[in-house]
Amino acid sequence: MQQNSPRVNEAVARVALWKGSEAKVSQLSGGLTNENYLVDVDGQRYVMRIPGQSTELLSIDRANEVHNTKAAATTGIGPRVLEHVPGLDVLVLEYIPGPTMSAKALQSEQMAARMAKSFRRLHDSPRFLKDFNMFRLIEYYLGIVDEHRVTIPEGYRDWLPTIARIEHAVGIGALPPVPCHNDLLCENFIDDGDALRIVDFELSGNNDPCFDLGNTAQEAEFGQDLRAGLCAAYFGRDDARQLARMNLFALMSDVGWTLWGAIQARISEVEFDFRGYYTGRWERALDVLQSEVFSDWLTASSRLKAP
Repeated sequence: MQQNSPRVNEAVARVALWKGSEAKVSQLSGGLTNENYLVDVDGQRYVMRIPGQSTELLSIDRANEVHNTKAAATTGIGPRVLEHVPGLDVLVLEYIPGPTMSAKALQSEQMAARMAKSFRRLHDSPRFLKDFNMFRLIEYYLGIVDEHRVTIPEGYRDWLPTIARIEHAVGIGALPPVPCHNDLLCENFIDDGDALRIVDFELSGNNDPCFDLGNTAQEAEFGQDLRAGLCAAYFGRDDARQLARMNLFALMSDVGWTLWGAIQARISEVEFDFRGYYTGRWERALDVLQSEVFSDWLTASSRLKAP
């Protein structure tokens, strides 16, 4: 049997919820920033999340995460926070039974409609503690890149004027900020049989809802038909301007998370090919930035009158 690390043992010992009981701990796969564990105590299951090292360099605020996780739980879309261990920033969360989603599992009109329902529930949560803006996050990440001599793709900064054009375009039809996840990977959806529940609120914050839609459509590798379906299901109608904004935000998720991956490649102790990750995201972003459809999205986002 694999032995737990001293860090895990300390976390388990500090949780009051199961004090005096035997806690059986097994690691959950998939985390690139944190360590996640399934804890079984007298037949009751919990999820314990231990934060990764140096995650403040990724602009992760643990107080923000705890507040927002609790807020999302009030709508039933996020897991309940059962205990927070101050100092260690360990979270003990409700275990949600059901399959973890993947890009392949989400690639259908039916699943896109279910995703839209989950987004609406999330976006109806009580206001989150802080705001999130990918354009400001990129500026912050570039500061970390310079300070820590992080390697990023050659020519990345050459595209900063274009990124400014995207910010202007999406700002024209901007929607009021709502509580957003902002980093909703397919694996952060869990199907409990009724709804697609949402977990992991590390980078959550109040934001334009189209960022959530676009970012997740990119993670799920949605083509334009499924993107349009997700957009229409969320807004209750076809909306060409918001679809264009959603597509631009999908592009920005690749642009921004490229820097996230580059910083992770420099600081993370997780065994993962972060270089391949950020290189792939930047290459995908470049394909779009150099395409004719990119200009179409800028035009649609900037000039179409709202319906």
